[in-house]
Amino acid sequence: MVRTSARKRWAVPVAVAALSLAGLTACSDGDSGSSVPGAAGGGKQDDLIAAAPVAANLPAGSTMEKIKKRGQLVIGGSLDAPLLSQQNPGTKKVEGLDADFGRLLAKYIIGKPEVKIVNSASETREALLSNGTVDVVFQTYSITPERAKQVAFAGPYYSSGLVIATKKDKTGIAAPADLKGKTVIAGANTPAIAAIKKVAPDAKIVTFGTDPECVQALKQGRGDAYVQDEALLLATAKQDPTVKIQGKPFTSDPYGIGLKHGDTQMKQFVNDWLKQIQASGLWAKTWKNSIGTVVEGEAPQPPALGSAPGSE
Repeated sequence: MVRTSARKRWAVPVAVAALSLAGLTACSDGDSGSSVPGAAGGGKQDDLIAAAPVAANLPAGSTMEKIKKRGQLVIGGSLDAPLLSQQNPGTKKVEGLDADFGRLLAKYIIGKPEVKIVNSASETREALLSNGTVDVVFQTYSITPERAKQVAFAGPYYSSGLVIATKKDKTGIAAPADLKGKTVIAGANTPAIAAIKKVAPDAKIVTFGTDPECVQALKQGRGDAYVQDEALLLATAKQDPTVKIQGKPFTSDPYGIGLKHGDTQMKQFVNDWLKQIQASGLWAKTWKNSIGTVVEGEAPQPPALGSAPGSE
């Protein structure tokens, strides 16, 4: 999906100003408080970090050992993704589901949650991994067989799906079939493009490089609807009364942790970490602190590791 800031997303009122698509901004981050925009539901983040596991042994010469020696996990991610990875304008900490999982992984490798977030876009993630600029990508990175030819995916660690968003006063668009003949906004280089073509082959698709640009275009009337991942749009729709989500997700979108292609040792290591935080309940508590602040009910069941084509 566009996550990235697709993966950079719409900066809602509490968000920092949108960053330029070309910018690759590094942000060092340690522990932080509850995730914006909701109140914490899974416990204080410091407590979750304190309860997080640390790997007993790291293989000599492995990627994990190199990260530990460096003392910092470098993450390709976002700074403006509400509930997922958003910089708190007050504390300057990066908060949300992806950001918190990144800190937990850093603690597992290093022994402390030391991370640096390199603000990336959907067009740059593969390159950042392949050239070693980042160690991992936590950016609601949809697992697809085509992407798996360029990067390795641990997980999936979360599953969402595409939904349709419109301006609140828009009528006549309530389901995918209603996109027929319409102008539909999508993030560049995201699965939304293929999904729109499948459900509405004659729709006119207009793309933008970031989520903020996509939502702004929708609000300006440059398209009839915007197709994007539900996890990205929940906070936007909740805090911006002019945007409305129409219906439920019409696709299944598994998120993976992007890793350098061919590093099977690192992939197994990260999957083992995911198993531990799922079994301990830490995964669910992290969800409650982020997406769970705007979604009612208990945390969902995490998807099975290796269950998405491209993550085997």
